[in-house]
Amino acid sequence: MAHVQQTPAHLRNYADPMTAGLGWVLFIGIVMFGAGLINVMQGLIALFDENFYLSPASKLVIDLSYAVWGWTLLLMGTALLISGVGVLRGLTWARWLGVVAAGVNAFVNLGFVTAYPAWTIFAVTFDFIAIYALVVHGGEMRAMRKERR
Repeated sequence: MAHVQQTPAHLRNYADPMTAGLGWVLFIGIVMFGAGLINVMQGLIALFDENFYLSPASKLVIDLSYAVWGWTLLLMGTALLISGVGVLRGLTWARWLGVVAAGVNAFVNLGFVTAYPAWTIFAVTFDFIAIYALVVHGGEMRAMRKERR
């Protein structure tokens, strides 16, 4: 039996719009939206209730006040919300905003690890899954846009 070499997923021309990769993209769109909501909530908590977190701001990986972390998390949450909605709508620019937002969000959450370690592990894991899904399967989002026309 001859070995058939397949083109990598991110280089394929998708004739069939409904592929398994589309499920990845839809899943990540929902996850990014949810992560954005959680980041916004964490940002508001950091701004209004510093005592909520496990350690004082001086013991964070990067020594910044919780107000700075709050505004950073609010900005990251907003970017994740916008890109999550855009990914679910099949917008190409949202794919790239999502990749950048997930990458930056991973680093932001790593700096916040001592304050909320469980969420950091969860958030960084989903950020990497989001980057994978958007880079490898993100081209399939075009199928969602074409199906609406």
